[in-house]
Amino acid sequence: MTAAPTQTQSETMDTGKARQARITGAVLIALSILVLFVFGMDSSGDATFRLSRPTDPWALPNLVVPAGPFNYVAGALLAFLGVRQFLQGGGRWTALSLGVGLAILVMAFLVWATAGKAFSLTGMLQATMVRAVPIALGGLAGVLCERVAVVNIAIEGMLLAGAFTGALIGSLLGGWGGLVAAVIVGGAFGFILAALVVTYRMDQIIAGVVINLFVLGLTSYVSSQVFSEYRFLNNAPVFRAYKIPLLGDLPVIGPMLFKQNLFVYGALILVALSTYYLFFTRSGLRARAVGEHPHAADTLGINVYRTRYLHVTLGGMVAGFGGAWFTLGSVGRFDENMTGGRGFIGLAAMIFGRWHPVGALAAALVFGFADSLQQKLALLRTPIPSDFLAMSPYIATIIVVAGFIGKAQPPAANGKPYVKE
Repeated sequence: MTAAPTQTQSETMDTGKARQARITGAVLIALSILVLFVFGMDSSGDATFRLSRPTDPWALPNLVVPAGPFNYVAGALLAFLGVRQFLQGGGRWTALSLGVGLAILVMAFLVWATAGKAFSLTGMLQATMVRAVPIALGGLAGVLCERVAVVNIAIEGMLLAGAFTGALIGSLLGGWGGLVAAVIVGGAFGFILAALVVTYRMDQIIAGVVINLFVLGLTSYVSSQVFSEYRFLNNAPVFRAYKIPLLGDLPVIGPMLFKQNLFVYGALILVALSTYYLFFTRSGLRARAVGEHPHAADTLGINVYRTRYLHVTLGGMVAGFGGAWFTLGSVGRFDENMTGGRGFIGLAAMIFGRWHPVGALAAALVFGFADSLQQKLALLRTPIPSDFLAMSPYIATIIVVAGFIGKAQPPAANGKPYVKE
């Protein structure tokens, strides 16, 4: 049984919560000043957000927002949330207040950037979903591995291997052949990682880096030496978008969720299946037990080694599927290092999502939103460089990892090799 906290420990916890609430309040008040005196005073005209396209069967009128009044109200709400945090001195609403405040800040920024102009909100949300796919699948691969206490730094390499295999085999056997091959190759690298860290107890970070460097070097060599001469090996078909009847015609959410290609639907299905498996099945409970306390799981008859092998291999297969998105779901060809660090962003999304499949998907949508917003800002010609927005998801991740809105706790045995007694 867990011992109850002592009075000193309780006082320390209360002091920490009060300090966290005060910091959150200060941040919200600072954001309110930014919105009031930068966005509010510099906003003129109306911001027009197009919610429908000319081809949509159920058209919605444009959302027209008076920029100045909206941002003044947004600034007042932020100030209210900040003052409330100071007065309450801690509590369970601190993280929620910060989340609501950041959402208000994003809306105020969008209205300010679009003042006197117009852009398609539906198109941006659709692009957000597409750009979040490889990050969500990378984060899901990390969840499957780290829930059994194996740190998977090799997600970047597995994504790159999936992209390369998808382009090569897809060029020879078609899209479905390339997709199956990408999943198999991703699973093979997952199995290799499991062998290195489970059987041979190699340092998990070093093993992941080795796989990343090996895949990067191999694919770069083949891309520059082989694909440049035999171009027919790098010309794979692309899975086109498929609209789900009726659901795809829904305004706003229809194009975002139900008018996408195979990889978007696959990512959503995999997140749902993984959540059910990890938290609502006996096998999922055993996997989480291996990640929390492998010695106790072993005494109950759970094969720790086999469980880790299985889940790391499955994580590699998910990453291979995510890597195929870059070639079979996007451009149809492989370019050197085309994943661009999405595997590492997937790790950040996993931490942001607190080692939960749905949380990893939500975090991936934040990254995808920032990525798609950059392009919109370039079209709107705002005075803020669009690349500046690329920093925001990383800053949010640092805040989460640092424990600013509640400490993110990994599985207790994460990264620790297991030796059967």
